[in-house]
Amino acid sequence: MQKLNLPTFEFRMRKQNGKDQIFDNIRKKFVALTPEEWVRQNLIAFLIHHQKYSAGLIAVEMLVKVNGLNQRADIVVYNRKGKPVMIVECKAPSVAVTKAVFNQAARYNMQLQVDFMMVSNGLQHFCAQLKDKQGGYEMMQQIPSVEQILSA
Repeated sequence: MQKLNLPTFEFRMRKQNGKDQIFDNIRKKFVALTPEEWVRQNLIAFLIHHQKYSAGLIAVEMLVKVNGLNQRADIVVYNRKGKPVMIVECKAPSVAVTKAVFNQAARYNMQLQVDFMMVSNGLQHFCAQLKDKQGGYEMMQQIPSVEQILSA
């Protein structure tokens, strides 16, 4: 898989019926190894091993209803009170991180009401902190620390 703009991590992988799979430690199962999944698993490893987020506070492919339609948020991080505090939208490295991608995370936030949003294609990472209930946000220079997340 493509080298990402993240530290290198070791993953459990296998081939099943001729298809590559990667073990998702959050969902506790092997999943298809697509370029987007590669980004998702590397971001999860980064959040846990470098940012020190608790694996127990991370959900993957969480069901979110947007305008009555079922959608799936790639990664949702919770605080210790069980409140969602960050949405992470992952794209394959070949997909440009545009305003449309950020707007996708913002649509999920209509239901989740988180304080932080992040979008990444593994090569570029953008984070924002929500500033008001009307959807105003401020771009951040770095991924929120575990202290920022847990105090949200």
